Amino acid sequence: MPVNPNIARDIAAHFNERSFGKGELFLKEGQVSNEYLFLESGCMRSFLYDTEGNEVTMNFFTAQQPVFEVASFFQQIPAEEYLEAVTQSNGSVISYDKLNYLFHAIPEFREIGRALLVKGFIQFKKRTLSLINKTADERYKELMRTNPEVFQYASLKHIASYLGVTDTSLSRIRREFLNK
Repeated sequence: MPVNPNIARDIAAHFNERSFGKGELFLKEGQVSNEYLFLESGCMRSFLYDTEGNEVTMNFFTAQQPVFEVASFFQQIPAEEYLEAVTQSNGSVISYDKLNYLFHAIPEFREIGRALLVKGFIQFKKRTLSLINKTADERYKELMRTNPEVFQYASLKHIASYLGVTDTSLSRIRREFLNK
């Protein structure tokens, strides 16, 4: 959706540049998410610990994607996930209060925000269903198709966790994929 340059400048004035070093956390479990990040470069991930203490990667974020913990941000409740830079990452952040101000003050911003939320919800729904009705091989191929940058940045351990497989299974899937 094209935005008037004057409106775009007004919106941009509410964001601040932020950099994250590899391994740096943007959000910790238990914190209330008060910032929304638009990732301009790098790769980030969300993760949590399962009931046995194993780290589970829930999502990857690459350039031109929003990075935030939805429930914590919009409900202003403690986060259940961590948000971590997988690589050196740069982006623009806006606070919860400023984002809400823009939603109410600028109709074009509200439409952009709505479109991003709908896109994110659809991606989440597809991922959830894929863990039920797709094989690990199919999930791997889908990740290769939709977000190939992840394979350049993330460790195999994090990718395996995201796909819901062991490191050994991921090695087998990759080997079979390369041999096709």
